[in-house]
Amino acid sequence: MKEDSYLPDIILFNGRFHTLDLKNPASEALAVKAGRIVAIGTSHEIKALAGSHTRKINLGGRTVLPGMMDSHFHFYTWAMGRRDLDLSDAVSLEDTLGRVSRASKERLPGKWILGQGWNESDWPRHAMPARDDLDAVAPNHPVALWRCDLHLVSANSEALRLAGIDDRTPNPPDGVIEKDASGRLTGILRELAPNLIKAVIPEPGGDEVVESMGAGIAQLHTLGLTGVHDTRLMGGLEGPSAFRAWQLLNEQGALEMRCWVSLPGERLEEITSLGLRTGMGDDRLRIGHLKFFADGGMGARTAWVLEPYLDAECGMPMGSMEALSRQIRKAERAGLAVMVHAIGDRANREVITVFENLERSRTEAASSAYAVPVVPHRIEHAQFIRSEDIRRLAGINMAVCVQPHNMILDINMIDECVGPLGRWTYPYKEMIDAGVPIILSSDAPVCDPSPLVGIHAAVSRQRRDGTPAGGWYPAQRITVEEAVRGYTSVPAAFYGRSRDLGTLSVGKFGDLVVLDRDIFAVDPMEILETQVMMTVFDGRIVYRSDAF
Repeated sequence: MKEDSYLPDIILFNGRFHTLDLKNPASEALAVKAGRIVAIGTSHEIKALAGSHTRKINLGGRTVLPGMMDSHFHFYTWAMGRRDLDLSDAVSLEDTLGRVSRASKERLPGKWILGQGWNESDWPRHAMPARDDLDAVAPNHPVALWRCDLHLVSANSEALRLAGIDDRTPNPPDGVIEKDASGRLTGILRELAPNLIKAVIPEPGGDEVVESMGAGIAQLHTLGLTGVHDTRLMGGLEGPSAFRAWQLLNEQGALEMRCWVSLPGERLEEITSLGLRTGMGDDRLRIGHLKFFADGGMGARTAWVLEPYLDAECGMPMGSMEALSRQIRKAERAGLAVMVHAIGDRANREVITVFENLERSRTEAASSAYAVPVVPHRIEHAQFIRSEDIRRLAGINMAVCVQPHNMILDINMIDECVGPLGRWTYPYKEMIDAGVPIILSSDAPVCDPSPLVGIHAAVSRQRRDGTPAGGWYPAQRITVEEAVRGYTSVPAAFYGRSRDLGTLSVGKFGDLVVLDRDIFAVDPMEILETQVMMTVFDGRIVYRSDAF
């Protein structure tokens, strides 16, 4: 008689398992015990392992993938922002203003109206919501609306007043307070200038943060996500609140997600003095990378580029490369891996040089070796990067974290601001072919957090309506397997977690997602219609669709 203490807790059978394990790429069933995969094989083989208390689930031929990880996710911002106006589907300036007007009628005067996600480059009239527009629809409320890329905010007069910003206020370091030809505020704030607004928005209470982040985790399970890397915004003020909430969720046993939490680069001195190192933590919560910024964003025309934009100058570096190099070296010697935001082709070229020099000096100083970080450094976005710099990047031991769905949002904007140079933006296929490991992510709330939306974008390079025909710069399309690996096995490897995560293999955590169709076999456009049927985390079902 079998002893139940040795028998699987759960068996999933009659499925189509894409394990991503090269030694066993496809299977029909698997068994999980105490949160780990203990067997993979045919349905007949695995069902024979069941005991009286084993839960057996017939998948009915559905597709199974490893649990997916989003490696660049502004989780705190996304989770808290779910209570605010979602402007990602606003179709015009008038639509956006109408939503603000309705919100002003639903809340007491003086209460903040916050929103995020508007993208004027996709509107019939490419006009940003300005101060006067917002004043007209919400004169009695402070209003702040973040553009989809989070590099720009539109604020009304009351928000500017509360922040102490007037026509005489100078630009803060690495920020722009836009004024018209007469010197009057337009309400548009770029890069670090929005932090003046953030500083006067009432902070949510600790219980509210924990509740919102817990609800956010449950929502991510419905998308098939079992891991995130929570990244800090530029000059963000939310770091301590977010990190505290992550720890409380973990202590309460409510953290059903593999989480890496990045730290703000501007706090380098404090972080190194405390002895914090990348990788500290447990299987559910670990300290991630220290985040720095090399430039801004293309939507705000603050990404640092080699040639002037068609409608602006060359953007702006966020500080000197010499200072960035010193900071990265200090971080590395303290055991902290870094992630560097680099969007423009000039920014990427300069940052690659910084890391080439770091690698060279590390080799030369091998006799005085120090405890380097447990995971490699990363470049975030690499959105606009020339072929010669991709080849240089391939020679460095580091990953690039990219956002496929952001490409779809940016098609019109990039065509307008750099024209044919757009051929060097989002060059995923060229990166992979050159040997650059790419990790896929959403940059939520910039983009939809669904990894299926990201996979579709990377594979098709088309909008939801199928435009442009054949894909935008279609030579840069990648395969479904390459895209899925970008959410699974590649990040697992670069987080040093390949022994536990990234593939469906015996001994690894029971993190997996069940889909209603095989995304490896359907038309790429059908990936957008694919539904998550079930998500399993640590061998426990954390989400199951009503349709399953």
